Amino acid sequence: MTSEVTVRWLGTNAWELTGNGATVLIDPYVSRTYTGATKEGQFNPDTPITVDESAIDEHIGAADSILITHAHFDHIADVPYVAEKTGATVLGTETHLNLLRALDTPEGQLSQVGGGELYSFDGYTVEVFRSSHGVSGKHKNLLFPGTLPGPVPGRPKTIRDLVEGGSLAYLVTFGSVSLFFNGTPAFHEREIAGLRPTVLFMQGPNPHYPDYEPRMMAATGYPPYVIPTHWDDYEEPLTDPAIDMFGAEALGRTLAEVSPDSQYVMLDHLESFTIEA
Repeated sequence: MTSEVTVRWLGTNAWELTGNGATVLIDPYVSRTYTGATKEGQFNPDTPITVDESAIDEHIGAADSILITHAHFDHIADVPYVAEKTGATVLGTETHLNLLRALDTPEGQLSQVGGGELYSFDGYTVEVFRSSHGVSGKHKNLLFPGTLPGPVPGRPKTIRDLVEGGSLAYLVTFGSVSLFFNGTPAFHEREIAGLRPTVLFMQGPNPHYPDYEPRMMAATGYPPYVIPTHWDDYEEPLTDPAIDMFGAEALGRTLAEVSPDSQYVMLDHLESFTIEA
């Protein structure tokens, strides 16, 4: 029996998966708030959190599950509105969910995970893996680090209030098609060793992670398809063509050598790709 899954890129690390009559969203963020993060010397960590409800209504419809990889603004700021709009189950760490509670996400839809869970939903399964966020600088610094194990003191107002809160990766399986989402160039190599996804979603190269590409491909068994993620200028309009800010084209060249039998599928904003297996 063949399975068919369609993936659609909503920019940043936001993905829509449809298969077996179900829809799963990964980090559904389409507001494209300007913070200066992609412009050298312009980043303002005190940028107010804003949600473009009209953009969400235009680009995001129904959803059954929402999977959060980490809690930075360009991953979860839109989730409260999307969750209320769709009624979807939201999976995330304790910190992710505490932040979402403070942003008025419906409590009954929140499902806390930490890595190791395997859940069955109608038409698909979700397996959760511990992961790590990428770092930068000489001292391997993490942007907006921290966890919030208890209630958040007041509603988050600026993007710096949305701390990373632990990172997760997900394996989503629709019948015979499995899709592994690793939204950062950091990963727990020994934890995912032996995975054999149909599709791997991965970021471009990062100088802090030696041999990142060959290690990731070996750990996941040189998957048939690789799709780059989180590579665009995520503060430019979603309706414009994606601008390669984070090495997606370079990743494709590297993978052509590391895993020549893998098909590299570089999608543009709002473009879809269908996988059959």
